This record gives sequence, structure tokens and C-alpha cells, in this order.
Amino acid sequence: MKKVVLSVVMLFLAATAFTSCRETEKETKTIVREVETEAEETEGALERAAKKADQEINEEINEEIENIGDDN
Repeated sequence: MKKVVLSVVMLFLAATAFTSCRETEKETKTIVREVETEAEETEGALERAAKKADQEINEEINEEIENIGDDN
């Protein structure tokens, strides 16, 4: 019985010694680019859109005021 157990242990050790236990890693290339921009505007897209809408509305209001004229 000792010979059988010893043989199994030796077979297990031999099988473990010949198998690869290294982890295979896939090479991935990560490219990071840092870009500096000089922006004079500190507003976001929503603020710019709101200003444009306000400008158009103000123009329409001014046109209506001119159409109504001076009541005095």
C-alpha cells in the first residue's frame, strides 16, 4: 500500500513539474494623450445655447415693439 501511495504522489509531482503554471497575459497597448487647450470661453454648451436663444427672443421683442410704435 505504501508503494501505491508513493507511486501516486510521485506521479502527481512529476505531472505538476511538467505543466506550465505561468499566467498568460495578453499584451494591450494603452495610449494616453494629454492635450492642453486655451479656451477664452469659460461657459458650457448650455450657457452658450441659452445666450443665443435669449438674443433671438430679444430681437423678436424689439421687432414687435417697433411694429406697435409709440403710443404717446
